[in-house]
Amino acid sequence: MSTPDLGENRISAAMPSTLPPSTNRLIGTILVDSGKLTPEQVGQISTLQKRLGVRFGKAAQELGLLTEEDLHFAHARQYGYPCLRRGESRVAEEVVAAYQPQDRRVETLRALRSQLMLRWFADQPSRKAIAVVSPGQGEGRSYTAANLAVVFSQLGQNTLLIDADMRQARQHTLFNVGNLVGLSGVLSGRSTTAPLLRLNDLASLTLLTAGPQPPNPQELLGRDVLTKLLDKFARMFDVIIIDTPAGTTYADAQMIAAHTGGALMLAHKDHTNLSGAVEFADNLRELDVTLVGAVLNVF
Repeated sequence: MSTPDLGENRISAAMPSTLPPSTNRLIGTILVDSGKLTPEQVGQISTLQKRLGVRFGKAAQELGLLTEEDLHFAHARQYGYPCLRRGESRVAEEVVAAYQPQDRRVETLRALRSQLMLRWFADQPSRKAIAVVSPGQGEGRSYTAANLAVVFSQLGQNTLLIDADMRQARQHTLFNVGNLVGLSGVLSGRSTTAPLLRLNDLASLTLLTAGPQPPNPQELLGRDVLTKLLDKFARMFDVIIIDTPAGTTYADAQMIAAHTGGALMLAHKDHTNLSGAVEFADNLRELDVTLVGAVLNVF
């Protein structure tokens, strides 16, 4: 299998990505470059700022030229923290970590990221991948996988998000990208290269979609191609997050977790069947899969 070519498969969200983030850039400059303010408006804000003796953002809000969200965006860009603005990117707003760095849900995801770094990724350098699993449908695997991949990329980790749910794929919808080949195409031999998609405005994040739904997902996951693919990705990326199908409905998640060696187990408040979750966890342990953590999803 040849090395995936990132250059031919680039995604550019609506926000310009040509300006490198730097703590030396002024907020006004960032907002002008992003098209949110004109140079004339920056002049008006600066005049009021000096007259009132307040910060640039406060003066801009007094004039009705900027919102709190605009300021969060500018501060994030100023400190090299990749984020998007709602209404100006193709990425779904469900990927909340890409849009709202101050949101309490994102703080929870950062705490989860820290735990995974300590308990899994930093424990052994060879550990690069983790499967996001849950026993049933509707428990938030795709949501968690997507947002977790974003917060890892915002930490500066070169992150790959793989949609291995070839039953009900969602990552291509969340990131609003094509899904013509993807993982199923590579595992079936229909494609000799992995069509990796680099998300320019989330600088350290790359996506491998699930591809068209095949008639034989379990058989594809059982092929040696997946082992070789993950070994290659482990040399290319710092962190690999893998989205999976429901664990008690299909055996796919167990097979994927057996390849990664580690899994993050999700359950949803008032939704997950406890006995099913316990049985699923026992099945994973029998495959020598380490349950790195368990998350009760309330979102």
